Amino acid sequence: VLRTLSTSDDVEDRETEKGRLEEAYEKCDRDLDELIVQHYTELTTAIRTYQSITERITNSRNKIKQVKENLLSCKMLLHCKRDELRKLWIEGIEHKHVLNLLDEIENIKQVPQKLEQCMASKHYLNATDMLVSAVDSLEGPLLQVEGLSDLRLELHSKKMNMHLVLIDELHRHLYIKSTNRVGQRNKEKGRISSLVKDASPVPLMDVTNLSTPRKFLETSQFSTPGSSSMRETSLLEIKEDMELDPEENSTVFMGILIKGLAKLKKIPETVKAIQDRLEQELKQIVKRSTTQVADNGYQRGENLSQENQPR
Repeated sequence: VLRTLSTSDDVEDRETEKGRLEEAYEKCDRDLDELIVQHYTELTTAIRTYQSITERITNSRNKIKQVKENLLSCKMLLHCKRDELRKLWIEGIEHKHVLNLLDEIENIKQVPQKLEQCMASKHYLNATDMLVSAVDSLEGPLLQVEGLSDLRLELHSKKMNMHLVLIDELHRHLYIKSTNRVGQRNKEKGRISSLVKDASPVPLMDVTNLSTPRKFLETSQFSTPGSSSMRETSLLEIKEDMELDPEENSTVFMGILIKGLAKLKKIPETVKAIQDRLEQELKQIVKRSTTQVADNGYQRGENLSQENQPR
């Protein structure tokens, strides 16, 4: 329209064009009014529908905005809760560790009393396990506990001297108890022979079938897998029964003593002590045997003299 009016050279042409345009506008307005009258219901429905859609979109935007704000708030709260839960979890682990340490301290305080009971009943393996475990705990996790310093020194001292007791027990079973069995057998044979009226020569000591530690070791080393007379015994298989007499089986008892010395890491000292005391112990065996043979001979001589048999 502007281009048409601007290109017109004459005012009349412009007026004519203007009149034509105005008429066209009026005709368009009339047509539009007629269409509005004809389609008023549809137009009203369309406007209301559009207005409803616009409102819903606006509400949806507001709700989405609120949901985003709520999500951000939840995320922040979850971070706070996570930190709080992590803190509570760490505190729970710390409290559990403290309770375990307190239980361990309570058990360690009872170790000296239990140790005396085990030593009195000669359950040395249990006593050694208890002592080594207590000392390791006192010098490990409980090292910083100042209230246990006296107990730590006491148990450490007992651990340092424990192997001496085990070595003495080992020597007693190696040299004294094993030879006592020979003497007891000889006494029994002597009593039986003294009951017989006709005097017979003193029976010789039969030590060939005696189960000494050396014979046990040799037999266990050279026995066949199917042999039922002597089974190879490993230190790992030896266990201590708290209800039985520990000295009932001398060989097993010596195995328990060696296992206890191994737990104390005193095997080199044990070997050295056995080597140092070997000659002295063997002399003591000879001395005891000599005394025993002399006593038996004297008693038999007394019995024969009473029967008027100088022989």
